[in-house]
Amino acid sequence: MIRADIVKMYKDVHTWVGIVSGLALFIAFYAGAITMFEGQLKRWASPPPALSTPVPLERTAELVSKTIEQHPDAGNGYTIHVATSADRPARMSWTVWPEGRSRGAPQETWYSALDTNGDLEVSKDTTSPVAQFVDVLHQQVGLPFDHEIAMPIMGAICLLYAIALISGVIVFLPGFAKDLFALRIGKNLKRMWLDVHNVLGIFSLPFHIIMALTAIVFAFHDQFYGVQNKVAYDGQLSAMFEANEPEHHVHPKEGKVFLSPELLMARLGEQAPGFQVKDIRYIFQRDGTIETMVSGVDPRYGHRGPDFGIVAVNAYTGDVMSKDYLPGHQEPIIATVTGFFALHFGNFGGVPVRWGYFFLGLAGAFLFYSGNLLWIESRRKKARKTQTDPVQPLKTKVLGALTVGVSLGCIAGISVTIAAAKVLPSFTSDIAPLHSWIYYLTFLGAVGWAFLRGTARGAVELQLFAAACTLAIPCVSLASFVIPGFGWTSEGGGFLIELTALAGAAGLLVSAHRTRIRVRRSPSDSIWHVSGINSREVMT
Repeated sequence: MIRADIVKMYKDVHTWVGIVSGLALFIAFYAGAITMFEGQLKRWASPPPALSTPVPLERTAELVSKTIEQHPDAGNGYTIHVATSADRPARMSWTVWPEGRSRGAPQETWYSALDTNGDLEVSKDTTSPVAQFVDVLHQQVGLPFDHEIAMPIMGAICLLYAIALISGVIVFLPGFAKDLFALRIGKNLKRMWLDVHNVLGIFSLPFHIIMALTAIVFAFHDQFYGVQNKVAYDGQLSAMFEANEPEHHVHPKEGKVFLSPELLMARLGEQAPGFQVKDIRYIFQRDGTIETMVSGVDPRYGHRGPDFGIVAVNAYTGDVMSKDYLPGHQEPIIATVTGFFALHFGNFGGVPVRWGYFFLGLAGAFLFYSGNLLWIESRRKKARKTQTDPVQPLKTKVLGALTVGVSLGCIAGISVTIAAAKVLPSFTSDIAPLHSWIYYLTFLGAVGWAFLRGTARGAVELQLFAAACTLAIPCVSLASFVIPGFGWTSEGGGFLIELTALAGAAGLLVSAHRTRIRVRRSPSDSIWHVSGINSREVMT
């Protein structure tokens, strides 16, 4: 048995660490759940390019020749897309820096195709930045700072997150057998919320441990390498990377041409059976050498990214030159790092794992939301022991408004900026900054509204607002289908996005209804009490 005073100490630690980190973690988990279907969201939100059907792989050489002839900048490096899709709409692409901009500016991607007469067609990449924006929200726990500033803050929050996990388990241990499957649904709403919080926390504990540890590794990635460089490599780690890099490069062979994509894939298949090629990228270095990187997936293994299995090959022979990022062929230390990425991003196990991570992400977000509200309600019980007419103090009112405003503002902001993705291209080509403005204005407006209206009124009204914002996603799709010239219809994954949004909006509406009932039932010392409208009667 654990002594009562020790349990109490860890309970205090769990409470305060959870409160400090909970709101940022809500944003990370909610946005992270959405990134499980980043590819489908990208296809849904991106207008289709005005290009002909991708040419067969057999005509790749013709396409490359005509593209470089008319667009010499493609000769610096280009990618052949073996597997084309809505987000890879052509057989060939290349990237350039816009004229007049520095090398550090964002690149532009262009696609090329051949029409039925064999004439060249080119189109600028029309991929929407909204999926990337949601991913950055997830990575930076909603902080609107530069990545280099936000990541250490995120790491500190995840350290607190790990402490909250450990202390929460210690607090739960004394009543483990009694409370493990307890879910007491009834008039005692605080008890019900506590049971839900405990059950979600315990049964998703392995997932949360993975998220905490891997996020800490990502946040302090550079610092870890810095220590490793000094302790294990005497400051020579960068030099070692640079020395190994030329091993991927090949000098041009006079009179010889690259293997065709079909032959290159056949050679790679002999050396790495099971590896499914998606892209072949040719990079022409300044020293005249050539680097050929083949990306794809092997369903039997985890990956650093959704399609981040990469292998360096010889463009003339198809021989594998580096297996550092080739799934199933990596050195143990590199495979370990890949495992961190795969576990964090759910890049293993296919669609079932992605859906599992999606629901675990939503459950994690609810865990932090409910944790803050549970603490607020627990203060009421303590106040009744010392006060004859207890009221909620200012600090609990502030925390309640913050919890409601940040959580529902995040949901509403993400939904409305996703819905805007099909509207913005009609007004401007510089879309990325607008997604940020839309999200943060919505988010800050929700937080302000929660403080203006209070926790109880704000929770009901903001849940209705978030439901409307989420419902806007399928409504924009419907408008694109029935109104000529408005938006576009999506290929691949469109129904998944729209049905998920409909389910989310329905859930928010039900939650708003239940919250309104709770407001009418709440006693005067509850954070959910609203003077003048509360009663013990259920709203009909």
